[in-house]
Amino acid sequence: MPFAFVAEADRFRSNVAPPPRERASAGQMAGRWLLGLTLAGGLVGALVIGMPALSSDSSAPGTQQSQATEGR
Repeated sequence: MPFAFVAEADRFRSNVAPPPRERASAGQMAGRWLLGLTLAGGLVGALVIGMPALSSDSSAPGTQQSQATEGR
């Protein structure tokens, strides 16, 4: 059978461990924090700028009568 080695692969265990991960340098950590703070600040800023459009005021121009109907 030409693919007998596939069945044997399940029994084979390697004794070679992968190398440990490199720790991020201080510059990389600072860059990640700065990127995260920038994204969070952008979301908060967009929310603050968009809040007036999301609020439902009772004094909106569409609910008031026009000046033409006040003079009657």
